[in-house]
Amino acid sequence: MNIVVYGAGAIGSLFGAILSKKNNLVLIGRKPHVIAINKNGLLVKGKTKIKKKILAFENIKNISSSDLLIISVKAYDTKKAISQAKKLVGKKTVVMSLQNGLDNIEKIQKYVSLDRIIVCTTTHGAIYSKPGVINHTGFGKTIIGLPGDGDKNKLVEIVKNFNDAGIKTVASDDIIRELWIKGIINSSINPLTTIFNCKNGYLLENPILEKLVEKICKESTNVACSYGLNLDYTEMIMKTKEVINDTSENFSSMLQSHKKGKKTEINSINGVILKLGKKNDFNVFLNDFLVYLVNSL
Repeated sequence: MNIVVYGAGAIGSLFGAILSKKNNLVLIGRKPHVIAINKNGLLVKGKTKIKKKILAFENIKNISSSDLLIISVKAYDTKKAISQAKKLVGKKTVVMSLQNGLDNIEKIQKYVSLDRIIVCTTTHGAIYSKPGVINHTGFGKTIIGLPGDGDKNKLVEIVKNFNDAGIKTVASDDIIRELWIKGIINSSINPLTTIFNCKNGYLLENPILEKLVEKICKESTNVACSYGLNLDYTEMIMKTKEVINDTSENFSSMLQSHKKGKKTEINSINGVILKLGKKNDFNVFLNDFLVYLVNSL
């Protein structure tokens, strides 16, 4: 399969390196990362160990088309990425969102019909160490599904492709629910780690922060239920704490962005929950406060 990963950050590079074992793969990334990959290959350290030469470019002008276009940029760059990458979308191309955030489908759908879109959520942990080097910090679950009336055979093919390459992946019949589950978990973890500049695990070591995690999780789950999703907040609190325990030594992607002086994805996570909550007259004080604090930082 011909695969283009648009957004060779930590997760994009990790998935690209693993998928390159079984596919023709091209990475699109920032100049320092691209130069290092073309010179020395892509090095993945940590839980996965790979060193491999992979084609990498700063833009898409040297690429004609792809079977699978994976968008893995930050949520605030989705519109720019898909508007630039739409020329790679041929008659049989599938576009996959491999991103954090709750508003990426709507952004991609402005350029690609919903039946050509696939959503992938993952809890793998990865850190961009330096140009050309990614640290795989933790294994996680990867789930793929169709947000609309897409080709189920193509979905099965991609799931098999991911598994064959070494990314344990399952298909979901309700990927929007999975997307919201991850969104709720992210809304409860990422902003707090950013505000308090801590690893994920500290949220359960500090009793005050643990209570905050629970309250944010409940608030976000209530908003998701108003959106029509059948989710139980006690179960979501349990899932969130499981993720914190599994990624206790990780720095959240939001904190990583903040430390690098970059924009965060707060508006595409808690910000979406905030807007939807206000629209449905829910109490979203905590999400409102988190959006304000992180954006103030």
